[in-house]
Amino acid sequence: METGTQHGYPRPQLQRADWTSLNGTWRFRFDDDATLGCPTDVKDWPLEITVPFPPESTASGIGDRGFHKICWYEREFDCKPGKDRVVLRFGAVDYSARVWVNGQLAVTHEGGHTPFWADITDMLRSDGRQTVTVRAEDDPFELTKPRGKQDWQLEPHSIWYPRTTGIWQTVWLERMNRTFIDKIRWTPRVEGFQIGIEARLGGDMSATDMSLELELKHGDRLLARDRYRVVDGEVDRFVVLSDPGIDDFRNELLWSPERPTLLDATLRLWIGGKMVDEVRSYTALRSAHVLRDRFMLNGRPYVLRMVLDQGYWPDTLLASPGDAALRKDVELAKAMGFNGVRKHQKIEDPRYLYWADKLGLMVWEEMPSAYRFTRTAIKRIVREWTEVIERDYSHPCIIVWVPFNESWGVPELPTVQAHRHAVEALYHLTKTLDQSRAVIGNDGWESSATDIIGIHDYDSNLEHIRKRYGPEVEPEQLFDRRRPGGRVLTLDGYPHQGQPIMLTEFGGIAFQAHAEAGVKKIWGYTAVDDEETFARLYEELLKTIIHTALFSGFCYTQFADTFQEANGLLYADRTPKIPLARIAKATSESRTYIPGGV
Repeated sequence: METGTQHGYPRPQLQRADWTSLNGTWRFRFDDDATLGCPTDVKDWPLEITVPFPPESTASGIGDRGFHKICWYEREFDCKPGKDRVVLRFGAVDYSARVWVNGQLAVTHEGGHTPFWADITDMLRSDGRQTVTVRAEDDPFELTKPRGKQDWQLEPHSIWYPRTTGIWQTVWLERMNRTFIDKIRWTPRVEGFQIGIEARLGGDMSATDMSLELELKHGDRLLARDRYRVVDGEVDRFVVLSDPGIDDFRNELLWSPERPTLLDATLRLWIGGKMVDEVRSYTALRSAHVLRDRFMLNGRPYVLRMVLDQGYWPDTLLASPGDAALRKDVELAKAMGFNGVRKHQKIEDPRYLYWADKLGLMVWEEMPSAYRFTRTAIKRIVREWTEVIERDYSHPCIIVWVPFNESWGVPELPTVQAHRHAVEALYHLTKTLDQSRAVIGNDGWESSATDIIGIHDYDSNLEHIRKRYGPEVEPEQLFDRRRPGGRVLTLDGYPHQGQPIMLTEFGGIAFQAHAEAGVKKIWGYTAVDDEETFARLYEELLKTIIHTALFSGFCYTQFADTFQEANGLLYADRTPKIPLARIAKATSESRTYIPGGV
């Protein structure tokens, strides 16, 4: 089987050698009348599509951005049945999917941003020639499903972008033993130099003499090699690493943007004296939490310098062009002086998180919003958000979870108790599922349950910014006033309790020296006409924010132009609008984290 594609191994923290990518050419058709219910109903396939690019994208070969509720995919693949299990995996299908293999229903899934899989071993034909069929349903007018920045109008408007339908992340096959390592969860504990490992097995649980071997390395240096008995299909242990004691040596093992140290892991499943499964993974020693009014990284105050990243590309939309493009985005953010990104209204491809882990870039992960408040909407958000946390819990780059943004989907927070309960419930659910990270219940304004107060303020008048957040302003005064948009920063009954205050959206300076393809009218919060004005305004704005002691971090809007929204530091094709070195100098003027001290 193949061991790589242009998209890279799709699940970087649980890798097997024996896998096959099913990306590439599939048969395709729309089903606008919703008359097709199963594969035998599909009599013709008028189109071909390149997976994993959505049909709205030009890279897919379709490029149809009209309103289509249902679409179908199909392709053949070669896979001989054997003694091993064969699992079919999907990175993400927007929004709900039904999957058949050789005409047999294999799996259904709802949620446009999270993975799912099916054991198809017993569905395989003996001759080795197999067929997979996918029905994807994504109602373009449905506002109760988590859709993020996907527009419900025919043409993208304001801050919303083209829709994404169907398969938009890698599809692949894996072969594994009938008993296999199904899930891994890493929990670092810097205090005590410990790494928590939770492993869950899948498949046949009938054997009584199963054990799991764990090997942790830093480069060629062996940190741990242990073997644990499997009880009830799982192993749950904390591995104590050799603590060098002296800070200079300790810091060599700590993960930070300045020194993104990863620990390589190999896990082997043994039944009796035979190894039946082997996977490769990685983890890191890293703590990220809030202490009083500061964000703490590895026990030290750390100023967050972030940029808002929408995660869209002109030709592939929500899907990435490939692994190289994801790596490039991480490298560009770092080259512009940022130590983190706020992935806005998107659950990003795990390969992006891999590169952020490897190259050293912190990530705020934010749930894509629904836009109506109903019981159905909240149930959908809870289900998908739970899957998101499970998928991404082990990535060291993720430091903050954000279930809601700007009261989207909960528009009556100040007056309707049910809307408040929704935010508070998601905050506490997130803290229950992950006790190691900070959570922002609702970023931007109208905060209630939250570890960080995030403020969105696009005022480009520097004097206004200084007066609003300057040293003469006490936090109590700040929270008694209304902010841009007429919103209060905290809801009644939730006064500021000393949490860090961060400016998590600001700037939005629109400048475009050349028109992007297909964009008729640009949009931004503040518009300038020339490169030098753009550069100077960015430098002055960043200098003002950096030297505002009230803020323990910031997030500038935004990383790159996204369709009509032309307020990026980069054009949509990732070309810098001004030299990267000039951006970096303005962005990183302040001193932040120094390993071993502040």
